[in-house]
Amino acid sequence: MNLRKIVPLILLVSTVAFAQQNISFKGKTYPATPQWDFVCENYALTGSAQVQIAKTEKGGLLQLSITTTEPTFAISGNVYVELADMSVIVCTDKNFRANTTTQLVSYYVFSTPEMNRLKKIEIRSIRFSIQGKKQKFTSQTGYFTAINKKSYFSTIYNSAPKSFDTTSAIQALWPL
Repeated sequence: MNLRKIVPLILLVSTVAFAQQNISFKGKTYPATPQWDFVCENYALTGSAQVQIAKTEKGGLLQLSITTTEPTFAISGNVYVELADMSVIVCTDKNFRANTTTQLVSYYVFSTPEMNRLKKIEIRSIRFSIQGKKQKFTSQTGYFTAINKKSYFSTIYNSAPKSFDTTSAIQALWPL
């Protein structure tokens, strides 16, 4: 009888432990959520933005990345994280970037109270801007919204979750 209760618990804990990833930032490695591909409908190149959140000593860290054809562009300016309760967390740009030839990557800092809110309330969308000098055949610049959806299309008959469970993944960063 006890074995029936213990085996599912062990499977759940091991699944969460193996699903956890890391983010390297300023020479340190932090435990992070899995990378989520949020739908970004108005970004024509890929239609998605990658979002990942890490736990730090003083709160948390948002890693926001998007594919590009122009590595001189940057995700810059304030980022607005809209939660399911219609509140917004404003992340100010501290100029933390790690662009590659194909990816624009920016980091934004969360305070401890903001991380506590993220542990309780689902992320609904993230509003950000891409800035740079636009030329022929380069990626888009401007303002974009990454929505917490797994895909563009779904049917009413599909019972699978249509969005990422951000609260559970963020809660899993703190051990019991």
